[in-house]
This record gives sequence, C-alpha cells and structure tokens, in this order.
Amino acid sequence: MQRSRARSAALASGFALLFSSTALTAPTAALAQAQAEVVQRIAVRGNERIEQATVLSYLPIQPGDRVDAAQLDLALKALYRTDLFADVRISAVGGEVIVEVVENPIINRVIFEGNRGLKEDKLRDEVTLRPRGIFTRARIQQDVQRIVELYRRSGRISANVTPKIVELPQKRVDVIFEIDEGAKSGVLRTNFIGNVEFSDNDLRDVVVTEQSAWYKLFSSNANYDPDRLEYDKEQLREHYRNRGFYDFRVVSAIAELSPDKNGFVVTYTVEEGPEYKFGNVEVATELEKLNKETLVQILPIREGQIYQDERIEQATDTLTFAAGAAGFAFVDVRPRYTPNRETRTVDVTFQVNEGPRVYVERIDIIGNTRTLDYVVRREMNLAEGDAYNRVLVDRSRNRIRALGFFKDVTIEEVPGSAPDRTGLQVQVEEQPTGELSFSAGYSSVDQLILDLGVTERNFRGRGQNVRARVSVGSLRQQVDFSFTEPRFMGRDLGAGVDLYSYRYDLTDYSAYRTNTIGGGVRLGFPLTLNARASARYTLRRDEVEIPASFCDPNAAVVSISLCQQRGAYTTSLVGYGVRLDRRNDPINPTRGFYTALNQDLAGVGGDVNYLKTEVEGGIYYGFSPSFILSATGSAGYVDGWNGDTVRINERFYKGGNSFRGFETAGIGARDLNSARGDALGGKAYAIGSVELTVPTFLPEQYGVKAALFSDFGTLGMLDDEDKLTVAGAVDPNIVDDLSLRASAGVSIFWRSPMGPIRFDFSQVLAKEDYDKTETFRFSTSTRF
Repeated sequence: MQRSRARSAALASGFALLFSSTALTAPTAALAQAQAEVVQRIAVRGNERIEQATVLSYLPIQPGDRVDAAQLDLALKALYRTDLFADVRISAVGGEVIVEVVENPIINRVIFEGNRGLKEDKLRDEVTLRPRGIFTRARIQQDVQRIVELYRRSGRISANVTPKIVELPQKRVDVIFEIDEGAKSGVLRTNFIGNVEFSDNDLRDVVVTEQSAWYKLFSSNANYDPDRLEYDKEQLREHYRNRGFYDFRVVSAIAELSPDKNGFVVTYTVEEGPEYKFGNVEVATELEKLNKETLVQILPIREGQIYQDERIEQATDTLTFAAGAAGFAFVDVRPRYTPNRETRTVDVTFQVNEGPRVYVERIDIIGNTRTLDYVVRREMNLAEGDAYNRVLVDRSRNRIRALGFFKDVTIEEVPGSAPDRTGLQVQVEEQPTGELSFSAGYSSVDQLILDLGVTERNFRGRGQNVRARVSVGSLRQQVDFSFTEPRFMGRDLGAGVDLYSYRYDLTDYSAYRTNTIGGGVRLGFPLTLNARASARYTLRRDEVEIPASFCDPNAAVVSISLCQQRGAYTTSLVGYGVRLDRRNDPINPTRGFYTALNQDLAGVGGDVNYLKTEVEGGIYYGFSPSFILSATGSAGYVDGWNGDTVRINERFYKGGNSFRGFETAGIGARDLNSARGDALGGKAYAIGSVELTVPTFLPEQYGVKAALFSDFGTLGMLDDEDKLTVAGAVDPNIVDDLSLRASAGVSIFWRSPMGPIRFDFSQVLAKEDYDKTETFRFSTSTRF
C-alpha cells in the first residue's frame, strides 16, 4: 500500500496515541478533596460527538444529591465502563460537578496488510472491531490475540501482528493490522513409542496430524497444532479400545521444535496393555415390564468376543430403544465394567433404571424459511406436554427427513424452565423443492429427450405436491398432471388426483406402440407408526397400434397372437397397497427392512378383466458408513378373469434399470417370427438384487458413490392362446421359458450439476439365447 509522507506522519502519531501511557494507560481523575455537599449543577465539557444528555444518563448522580469523593469515583468508573471515552476527569467545586471527557475515536476502516495464507473475510469474522464502532485499546489488543491464535491454528506458530492506527478528521481513525505470517510450522516426523501390536504406519493412519510432504499442498492437517494433539490422543484411545486393549492409555504427546526451526517432531508415548475379551454380559433392572433374559439376547455383545467400546455404546442405545418401545419414556442405562486381568476378560453389567421424568415443554422449529411450521410439527410423534421419549424423537426425525423438503434435519434437547422440563429444537435446512425446467439430453434408455415441466413438492410451503410435465423422447412421450394433499381434511390422509396421456414407442423392442389417456384418484393412510395403506381408482383408455403390413397373412412378420392385440379398449380398476417400513433412515438406510404389497383389480366396468399382484421388499445392513449391504427383491403375477387373457401392454417387462445387464424388455417371452425378436413380456416375474456400497475415496462434495451388485431372476408365462398360430397349433417361434437369468457388475452414482446419473457396467452370468443383453448403461437415477 502506497502512503504519502503525511500519512506516515499521521500513522506514527496514531501509534504514539495507541501506546501513550498518559492518554490510554493511566487516565487520571482530579477529585476534589471536599466534604459531601449538595450538587447544584452538572456540566459536561469536551464532548464533540456524544450528546450531553447521553453522558448525564450514565452518571449515577443527579442535581440535588449529596456527593463525596467516593461517589465521584463511582461516577468516574461508570463512564469508563461505557468504552465511549479515552479519558475522564470529574471534579466538584462549590456545588457544581464538572465532567471533562476525551472521546474515543470512531473506527473508519479496518485494514489487514500482509495476509496471504488467510483470506480477509476470515480475519474480519474473527476480530471484534468494526467500521463505525468505538475504538478502544483493550479491544484492539484482544483482536491481535485472536488473529495470532487463528494463525497458530492454521500452522503458523511464528505469526506476528502489529496494530497501528491512522488519525483522521472528525475524531475518526483507520485501524491497520500489519501481519507477518511467518513460515508454516510443519510436522517433520510423527513417532510412536511403546506400540507393539500396531506399527507406526498403522497408527499414523489413526491420528489426524499428518507428516508434512511436498505433495500435501492442500492438507490442513500437515501443520502443527497443539490442540490437534489432544484430539489425536482420543483417536488413539478409541482405536485401541475398539480392538480389545481395555488398559490402553497415552502416556504423553510431545512436540519438539527442530534445531533449524523448520518444523516439529511429534512423539506419542503409549502403553498398550494386553488384549481383552468380553466376559459375562448381564442386564440388571428392577422394572417389571422388562425381561432381563430377553434384553441380553438383543444385545450386540457375546461372551468371548474381542472387547470394543463401540459395542458398549451400541448396546446402550439398543437397551434405551427397547425400554422406550416397552413404554418407558424415562430410562437410564449405565454400563458397569469389571476387568479380570488374570483371564483378560471384562465383565459388563448394564444397569437399567427408570430415569427422572422429563416432559416436553416446547418444540421450536428453526431454519424453515419457506415451509410452514405446522407442516413440520404434524410429522412429530411428540407434542408439547408429552413425556419425553427418545424413540419417538428419532422416529420424528426420520418422518421429517422422509418429506424430502430439507437437506438435513436435527432434533436437539434444550434446557427447560425446570429440571423436569425440556425443549426440543428441530433444526432444518431447506432445499429446493420446486423446479421449472426446460432441458434436452441423451440417455441410453430413452435416447433423445426433451423435457418441459413444473414440479413443486412443497407447494406454498404447505407440503402439497403439484406436478405438470411434458416429456418427449425416442421411447416415450407423455403429458401428465398430478396434485397430492398429504393432510386431506386436516387428517393423516394423503389424497391425490392424476391426469395423464402417454405414448410409448416400443417398435425397437417389440412390434407395437401404445397410446394411453386417463386419470385416477388415490388415498393413503397410516396403519401403525411404520405401516401405511393406500387405495386407488383408475380409469383409462388404451390403444395398441401395430402396422397393418406386419400382420398381412401373406407376408406376416409377427405372430398372429401379437396382431390380435391391436385395438382400443377401456380399463377401469380399483387397487390397494400396504407398506411396512422399518428402515433406520428413509433416504440412506443402513439398518432395517421394508416390504410392500400392491393389488389391482380391473373389471369394475370397462372392457378388460384381470387381477395384478406385486410384492417387494428389502433388507439393509451397514458394516460401516462406507460399506452397506442390501438385498432387495420383487415379484409379480397378473392373470385374466371372466374369460379374458392378459393383453400385451398389461404384462410385465423387465430389463434395463430393473435388471442390469439386459436391455429394456431384454428378458421374458419373445416372438422370433421377426428378425427383431419382439418382446412379449410375461405374466409372472421374480427378481432379486444384492448390492454392496463401497467407498470411492473421492471427497464427499463430488457426489460420487459406487456399488458392487448382482441381479438374478426370471420372467415369462404367457396365456396358451398367445402361443398359437392361425391354424391353432403351437407356434414354435414363440419362446417362453421361466429360466434363471443372472448378472453382476459395478454401478456408479453421480450427483452431477445436471441431475443424478447412474452408470452400470455389467457382465451377464446366465441367460437364454434369445435374451437381449448389454454391458453398459447410463440413465437418470431416483435413489442415491
């Protein structure tokens, strides 16, 4: 920064003002040595910016009061405490109290010079001095310490900060922090003493502090930070205690500056002790509704297992939830340890007692800048005045997250007005729920796609779902509108209406196109805390188109059974669904299961009659946050009644996203009369999938996840009439085999700026000769 000589002189004088012992260090007060007398008048002198009435308002004396030297001293201290004045003198002469003040200057600007390692915004957030604020020496010294501490935590131990001020007219100053950042204090070496079971390299992966290296340009942990050493000690303790070393302790963590002062050598001295296993595991309780033997059986601990602290925590949570489910809203679970050093076992007894009764005094919703309060409150399983129950709190959080309106949801307890009162603070972070889109793209499923739509999942912040969409692709063209009210008539009833028009061009997979126009109404309601049911009615008009040339008897290129599917007809159906969801998280489950049943009966009016049944389910088990194993499956069966067969567009088609490794409609019955091998679908299917989420070792902000998978299942079973020739004989060119198909591969999920995308790399393990396979597919994904 270029500064003129005049400014340099002003800076020097300002620096003198800052450190002047006469003006700032030892302000004086000339107190009259007089007996107590009555104050007739109070005069204020020296104030330029501060009104006299303001000064008088801070004084603890008024005209008519009797004052002495002690009271004048109290008045002097009261004015100093305001931080408005650099110097104050108070004297009392002949009934007149004279207050002489020197005002503290106003800060014009706060300037940082020499900062390269830390951004100015970060420094401004740290200091308390602000433009248009009052300048005091105490505050500037406090800010210097804050800046030095900030640099120390970023690894610059030798940073130095020099405060300076520049006096300006009208009692204003510029505050300048001249910063000498110094070199970063790296970690030259990390040593461990006393470790036998784990090597130095193993333990270096445990602690957060990293050894400095030229390639760690963007690592903030390769700098020395004394506070980080305390965290490292806890990390070491956690590592050893979760691997059986009950007696483990960190004797010391010492950092020594190298002789050339270019970095630190950090040395951890540890005592590992012997490896322990769990001994007797018991549950002690006097609560009549809790069976001790049953509680022991549900614990994630067994005698003979390697001792682990984290299993103790899991067991405590398990018992807390079990007691809550049994009706005990207030429970106190405390593990007691009895180490046996001769047998190297640790006996653990979980003491389960009824805790002090606590009631929910209030529920505060924070962070909902758009969503109305009652939309969040109605998902809570607790109300103000209810007994506090941790199980219900966790269920409430899952219900709010399942709305899909928020990036994150946390529920914290806050102190209430009494020991037996608590508040619940529901902190939510809004995320976009509406979309006005016009997009074009390409997918290996739909090929060219043009999309124009308006979707709002939280209409007017009331939780209502509204969608209007027009989509045009090589495979499908659709126009649809839907509206859902999640709390119909103020009750826990989800009601909705759907209107749509679809056109599917399946000529690349089979020999027909379908046009559908229709609508429906639906209603959903809860059965239990974890189960819901739904009912629906649908009325639609379907038309199946097959080119006439395909069905010419003299040059038929498709089977007669397929040609018989041509025409338009009306479908009127009623249906219901039941779903049980016991997953621990509705978005990214790591534990639990779900199952669902859906049935639709067509024939309540209309031209077609069939009964369609589908079931699905899944189970999840997380070994760690990065390794999650899931097994999911679905099965379905459709059959006609009242003499009807199942039409081609009501059958099941699987492949593509529903069975990786096979093309869309790539498995199932097929008509080989055409060179294309038209897919005929099937009346029955059963498909399972096993998937293991694995780490990608990429930063979370990239939004990339990966999974290993294996899909397996079958599809087929046509009506006998659909396998005949014109002469009534079985058509040998129609193949229908319920044989097993299987595939395995890798899926990559990427939350890209353009939306979620899934890449599937597959290898088919079992198939029929007529199946259509693929090794790669990319498409949009509905779940990450």
